[in-house]
Amino acid sequence: MATAKFTEIKQHITARIESGEWQEHAKVPSENQLAEQFCCSRMTARRALTELVEAGVLERSQGLGTFVASIKSQSSMLAIRNIADEIKERGHGYSVEQLALEEIKAMAPIAIALGLEEGERVFRSVLLHCEQGTPLQLEERFINPRLIPDYLSQDFTQITPHEYLSTVAPLTEARHIIEAIPAGQQLKEQLRLKANEPCLQILRRTWSRQGVVSFARLVHPGSRFRVGGHLTFKNGKE
Repeated sequence: MATAKFTEIKQHITARIESGEWQEHAKVPSENQLAEQFCCSRMTARRALTELVEAGVLERSQGLGTFVASIKSQSSMLAIRNIADEIKERGHGYSVEQLALEEIKAMAPIAIALGLEEGERVFRSVLLHCEQGTPLQLEERFINPRLIPDYLSQDFTQITPHEYLSTVAPLTEARHIIEAIPAGQQLKEQLRLKANEPCLQILRRTWSRQGVVSFARLVHPGSRFRVGGHLTFKNGKE
């Protein structure tokens, strides 16, 4: 029974955070309050809180209590931003073409990236983001349907996947691989590339508090995109 209550408490807390009911830095109920609410021992409530603290979901402040931890999306130079906002901030026109929105069976690399079994169903979207009518990014995204069951019901000509996912599964972590790649014939046509123009590819995995949400492949024309960032150092260290 204690194990069931322990799991129930953790699910209760993470659900409140995921729904936005408990925002960053909000104080969560104490061990005594949780023990009373869930009719369990204080030790069971303490274990649930401790594991969420160790997972980075909560943080403790001595003498003050336990609070919802700050959400840190990444520690790399590359910020995660909505491409539509970036283009509009430059005063340019943004448009998008939805090339695919479907359910497929996960091949091994996609299954591994999403933490699923090979052959399991995943959702796939392919979008072409344009600036002033010129292709700037080809976005191919694979989604874990266990965490985002309504993904295929969205209209991504009206809202970007980034905007939608940020609402239904706020990001807690992201990892990137950035590399230059040659363009095959299909990419050349989709991105309207010059002859022999290289592309910049970003492979990105994103997590919410519940697990891996998506694996995305973002491809940009080398002549129209660059990566930059700003780092702040404390005491001479990263």
